Parts: sequence; structure tokens; C-alpha cells
Amino acid sequence: MKILDWYILKKFLKSYVFVVFVIELVVVIIHITEQNENYIKHELSAAQIFGYYLDYVPYIANMIAPITIFITVVFVTSQLAQHSEIIAMLSSGVSFTRLMRPYMFGAIIIGAITFYLGGWVIPNGNKDRVAFELQYIKGTYHYSGKNIHIKIAPTTMLYLQSYNVTSNVGYKPTLETLEDGVLKNKLEAVRMEWQDETEKWRLRTWKKREIDGMNEIFTTGEQLDTTLRISPKDFESDYSRFETLTMNELYAYIDELRMRGADDIEVYEIEKYIRYTAPFAAIILTFIGLSVSARKARGGSGFQIALGFLLAFIYIIFFIFSRTSAEAGSITPIVAIWIPNIVFTIIGLAIYQTVPR
Repeated sequence: MKILDWYILKKFLKSYVFVVFVIELVVVIIHITEQNENYIKHELSAAQIFGYYLDYVPYIANMIAPITIFITVVFVTSQLAQHSEIIAMLSSGVSFTRLMRPYMFGAIIIGAITFYLGGWVIPNGNKDRVAFELQYIKGTYHYSGKNIHIKIAPTTMLYLQSYNVTSNVGYKPTLETLEDGVLKNKLEAVRMEWQDETEKWRLRTWKKREIDGMNEIFTTGEQLDTTLRISPKDFESDYSRFETLTMNELYAYIDELRMRGADDIEVYEIEKYIRYTAPFAAIILTFIGLSVSARKARGGSGFQIALGFLLAFIYIIFFIFSRTSAEAGSITPIVAIWIPNIVFTIIGLAIYQTVPR
């Protein structure tokens, strides 16, 4: 890399760290102010609160990384433009495409780091963060479901009258297997208890009905241990569960949901695609930010910065709308998550045509 590349790259990375620090500081202060009453009510120590924010700060920083990069690019480039440094670079024979190199290199570095952190490091921290929020902010979780219906395999349904998360006991369980709409077997019990040692369910006072054409076989018993594609974690709070899974765990959980034929798989697929698209979003927004702010404005850099914030706001709204549509099932997750990046790539190319070169 040449001196010019190092000059821009260092300004870019230093400004990025500064912007992240300022935004994080504001977010943390607001969060502490909002949750201070909960901290006092539970008599939390300073060490407990500090430990929580050690997990909370990286989580927020990684989540806002693409937008933070965009704001940084607009800020740095508009300052270079106002000091006539961009004009000097272009006048000396440096093309605008060549000028983009250190910006893109910086975006790739940040994108790669955030991808690794968001895929493997931060989810492990989120396990403690989410547990803290469930205990001290959201309140103790109590499963209150009645007449529960869960699909545990493509052709098998589990029905429960109720479930106790404290003792991990389900009451009045019924397992039904249907093939082509025809009932093949039905297993009923008084209750089902989770066994930690064997990781199996123990059915108490059970009876089973097997149907083979015109023949039926009835069997009964007092105790039966069986393996089901369901565990006590499926009855725990699913608050931000997708954020606590590493990439490996996320893929494994999605496969498990698919094998069970579950219907609530979209939220986990959305999370998977978001983790992959975030680095690309950083590069696309860097390209747009540079194109927007490279021109020197007579009234100062205020207009470019304001335009940058406007575009960032539109991107966030567009992203939220696409994600909501995917969660509702209106659009497939992969299409919904990539649409904002594709649209803003087109916008960036249009803006690029107006940049002086």
C-alpha cells in the first residue's frame, strides 16, 4: 500500500473507532438510565452490572457495524473534500476508483472481524447477556401454555395438557403418528418426565394403540423411557435464542427444526442470512458513503452528512420492513435479507455516476 492508502485507511479506522465509542457511550448511558430501577430492585452489585455490559457493548457494536461504517465514511470523506484534499488527489492523476481502494480495504477488514465476532464470539457472550436480561430485566420466565401442540417429526405430533418448567414434567401427553392423513399409532400417558442421566423422557402409566389396516394392537405399562426430538429447552423462553447460537449451533438447530417439520424456522434462517450479508452491507454502504460525500459543497459538509444519515435511516427502515415480511412468511428469508443490499447497490451505482472524476 502507498502513503495515500495508509493516510486514508488510518483516518478511516480511527474515525470508525471514535464513532463506535460515541454511539456506544450514548446507548449504554440510556440503557443504564432505563434499567437502573431493575438493578436497584434486585440489589445487583457493580461487578454484576459491569459483567453484563461487557457482553452488551460488543453485541450492540456488532449489530450497528454496517451503519457505523457508513457514517464514518461520510464523515471522513466530507472532511477531506472540504479541505480540498479530494480535489488535490484527483488533480494529481489519482482516479476515483483508485481512491476507493483504502476505503474498501478498511470495510473488508471491519466486515471480516464483525463476521467472525458475530458468528462465534458474541453469541457465547449473548448466552450470559440474555440470561441476565431474563432474570433481572424481563423477569423470571414461567411457561403458561395449555393444550400444547408440538410437531416433533414430519408425521408425529405431541399434545400436552400442560408443562411444568421447574420440574420438567408434561401432563397428559399424547403422541400421534399419521401417514397420508391416516392414524398409525397413538401413545398416551398420565405424564412425561425428563431424565437428565439418559436424556430421555419417562412416560408414566401409558397405553399405546397401533393400527395396521383393520387390525389394532393395544399395549399398556407403568413406565416407558423413550427418545423424542424435543427436550426441556424447547419449553424455555425463546427470548433472543437465535442471538445466543454460534454459527455451528445455528446450523445444527435449523437442521433439527427441519427434521421435526417445525413451522417456526424462519427467524433462525433470517439470523443466519443476516450474519452473512452484514459484511457485504458494510462494503455497499462504504461505496455509497464515499460517492455521496466526495464532492466539495459550498455550504460546508453539513449537507453531505445529513444526506448520509438520511440514506442510513432509509436503509434501516427498508431492512426492518424486509425482515418483518420474512418473519411473516410473505417473502423467503434469503430474498428478504438480500433485497436491501441489492437495492442500495443500485442506488450506489446511480450516485457513482454523478461523482466528479
